[in-house]
Amino acid sequence: MGGWSASDIPDQSGRIVIVTGATSGLGEATARALAAAGAQVIMACRNEIKARAVAATMPGNVQIRALDLADLASVRAFAGTVERADVLVNNAGVMAVPKRATADGFELQIGTNYLGHFALTGLLLDRISERVVNTSSLTHLIGRIDLEDLNWERRAYSRFGAYAQSKLAMLLFTYELQRRLAVTGAPKLSVAAHPGYAATEISGETQNVLEQLVGLGNRLVAQSAEMGALPTLYAATADIEPGAYYGPNRFNWRGHPTRVGSNAASHDEKTARQLWELSERLTGVDFPI
Repeated sequence: MGGWSASDIPDQSGRIVIVTGATSGLGEATARALAAAGAQVIMACRNEIKARAVAATMPGNVQIRALDLADLASVRAFAGTVERADVLVNNAGVMAVPKRATADGFELQIGTNYLGHFALTGLLLDRISERVVNTSSLTHLIGRIDLEDLNWERRAYSRFGAYAQSKLAMLLFTYELQRRLAVTGAPKLSVAAHPGYAATEISGETQNVLEQLVGLGNRLVAQSAEMGALPTLYAATADIEPGAYYGPNRFNWRGHPTRVGSNAASHDEKTARQLWELSERLTGVDFPI
């Protein structure tokens, strides 16, 4: 598996895959590769004008549907348009942005990167036949879940702290969803992936001097979005293990997809249960499992 690449994606004919945030970076690379392999790809995007321009450059069967993960009304409206899908790729995200709130009052990063995807998954789960793929990050290693202040209302706001919390939340969600699916005997899988260090537009949203440093790193160190998308593509299409986590094979930073580990905090089952219950209360979405 060390050299697995997009050319190794099995024939996706007949499969429907939803990819959130598919207008640029990892999402675009993921959607493009899946469409080229024969999948019907639903690009779930906030900017429909940009999405149409990107979709026009893609091969195969690509559909565009509006989805703003920072607005639960939009999440519900999008879910209402989906009759069925084989795979849901929860990819969209914002990174290290100044403190802002979603339409529902959540801190923007936890609201977009995690709570929006949590709600979307819950609303669609009975129509997803095969697997849910969640995008996390190496930054989960420095994340901390504060169940008493998930939305940074009392803590001093940290852009990267908020981003890291959202990516740790995605791993806790991935593992807890797999545990709950296993208990019910459902054949569906919940897995996660991370891109390592990949050059994408998300790292250009920090709006401070750090953006310049990240941009320099992108030019000198980072791998391409196409390489960064490989772990997600592997998780979405290959014969995978339930509840597994995939990333690049070269020190977790670069290379081809392989199974990787995550920190102890991501495997804390008590925190995962409490976060799940809190997320259901905050979003008003109860999972059908």
